[in-house]
Amino acid sequence: WNKFAKKFIYAPAFDFPEVEGAVAYKFTVKPAAEGAAQEWTFTAECPKAPLSPIWNEITPGNVILTVEALDADGKIMAQVGERKFLRDFPFTGPYPDAVRDYKEAARMAIYYIHRMPAIQSWKTQTVPDMGYDHNTYPCKIIGATIRNEVLVAKEFPLLAEEAITMAKNAATFLIDMSRPEGDPLAFFPPTYYLDYVSSKRDWNQGKTMTLEACAAGHAFLDLYDYTGDQLYYDRAIGIADTYLKLQREDGSYPIKVDFVTGEPVNEVRAMLHPLLNYVLRLHNQYGLTKYDSIAEKGEKWMNEVAVEAFNMTGQFEDVSVLGLEPYENLTNCTAAPYATFLLGKSQTTEEELADAKDLINFCEDQFVYWASPEKKYGVQLHHTPHVVEQYRYRMPIDHSACNVANAWLSLYEETGDEIAFMKAKALIDNITIMQDINTGVIPT
Repeated sequence: WNKFAKKFIYAPAFDFPEVEGAVAYKFTVKPAAEGAAQEWTFTAECPKAPLSPIWNEITPGNVILTVEALDADGKIMAQVGERKFLRDFPFTGPYPDAVRDYKEAARMAIYYIHRMPAIQSWKTQTVPDMGYDHNTYPCKIIGATIRNEVLVAKEFPLLAEEAITMAKNAATFLIDMSRPEGDPLAFFPPTYYLDYVSSKRDWNQGKTMTLEACAAGHAFLDLYDYTGDQLYYDRAIGIADTYLKLQREDGSYPIKVDFVTGEPVNEVRAMLHPLLNYVLRLHNQYGLTKYDSIAEKGEKWMNEVAVEAFNMTGQFEDVSVLGLEPYENLTNCTAAPYATFLLGKSQTTEEELADAKDLINFCEDQFVYWASPEKKYGVQLHHTPHVVEQYRYRMPIDHSACNVANAWLSLYEETGDEIAFMKAKALIDNITIMQDINTGVIPT
């Protein structure tokens, strides 16, 4: 699975070929910096051996690994592989504590969003203000706007009437843009709107990400919970009914489809945690068992295919899935939430616990940076600790930090693992540090 990996915290192994007649393989790791004399070596019977014998000795930094086949006399027959990667810094601590109360940080952030001019426009408009060009992603951004305004109504009672008006107007837009009843994607709002940012890409025109309707469904449910208006509940149920019809026999769903016909763009499958969490909410909060089969079949596919193969592929609306190789765009945004889902079940089996731990370790290994290896004039390029989003966008993202922190918190709640708690806390504490003290904005 690590064909496209750039860094490792835990000792990796690589898929290097065997050489006929070789009796051993020499592994050599050197710093990538020119002129560095230090090296670490060991021999193994197989070129696929993990680097465990020397891993803890290797100084964190960019390194080059070479693997050479040896004959019976110990002479080099051939070089069978080479990899350049970051031997990343492990979790050590202590890390800076939070600079404000967590709930205060959250309230500052949701109030900042509420006050954004493009969000304020929902007070009088039922179409998005494209001065905020990410409104081009209706399910994700406008769905999140609805959820944010319901939070504002709960946390700031004096703003409740205004916030709910804004949420209703945003919901009206999602409803107006949704596919009609009877269509293959009935009740689904679109992933893309107009031609801003990635909505203008040829490969996105007339397409939709299959699981993004879950974001709108949660938004409708939040609004129903606050207002009691049946309209929003019915919309959320309509979305669930369509998912029930769309599920394939093996439990999977296509990652991206034509918004009118529902035809898949390719054979890449979606990671199912958004839908599994949606179905879980319908079951736990509203007592609906009609959709349990979605979860049963979906979990089976996730466990036997995606997790088993470790192919927790990205499903971002702004990154093309066309021509995507297995493992080409791995991300914490699928692995960590699925671990959280497994740990959040009423009864987590030993096998599910083991899978969750593997997924969390994978996320830390590939996406969490406890220290910055890159410096300019002696200064770190990025504040740490942080979590990068995906292979195709290796930048610190607040949402990614929350994904992985949530998984560690779930592991702590399930097992009492205090290191897991400390890791989660370190990531969230840094978000409070990065938050603008005056505006409340949390940079992505």
